[in-house]
Amino acid sequence: MSAGLIIFLHGVGSQGASFAPLMAQWGADLPTLALAAPDAPFTFDLAPNGRQWFSIKGVTEANRTERIVAARQAFDDTLQSCISEAGFENRLDQVVLVGFSQGSIMALDAVVSGRWPVAGVAAFSGRLASPPFYAPSTGTRILLIHGDADPIMPVQEAHVAAQIMTTIGMTVTCDILPDVGHTLTTSGITRAQEFIRPLLLSGSFAS
Repeated sequence: MSAGLIIFLHGVGSQGASFAPLMAQWGADLPTLALAAPDAPFTFDLAPNGRQWFSIKGVTEANRTERIVAARQAFDDTLQSCISEAGFENRLDQVVLVGFSQGSIMALDAVVSGRWPVAGVAAFSGRLASPPFYAPSTGTRILLIHGDADPIMPVQEAHVAAQIMTTIGMTVTCDILPDVGHTLTTSGITRAQEFIRPLLLSGSFAS
């Protein structure tokens, strides 16, 4: 049985396969952990080969939250499938979500809503856009990684998310990477591994 499970959640227009190089690296670095990278459930509006967790066509600050809420069931079904397949149904305190962009939005929503009391979330280039009805497990650790030169998701979103989640009792670390845009970098990936190791390999903190 694996010591823990990491689920990678891709950005809009991408696929789970986009994480293949990262999974190969982490599989070597963290050999006792199981890894999964599902495709988002919906076809991307702008490209038939891409996938999305929710539609960004016509998305605004006013309607983004309702789209996230509408996407929860399909997201939960996808996550449940990964967790069941890996044998972690009763071991959520040994599961970490790693999201990028829209994948981060859904990962953060999963924990602040209280639906998924996992050990932790490492969210790259995301935002907290969930409705303000929060019921999180305060044992879930959060790492926000964001480039200060991100043209897609302004770095201020990381600061806002950190402030809100800290206020509702969660333990949050916010790492701002200088001169980094909307992308994964070696330094960010290394930081995520450092965050995950004590959660899954040295005892869990999740309640």
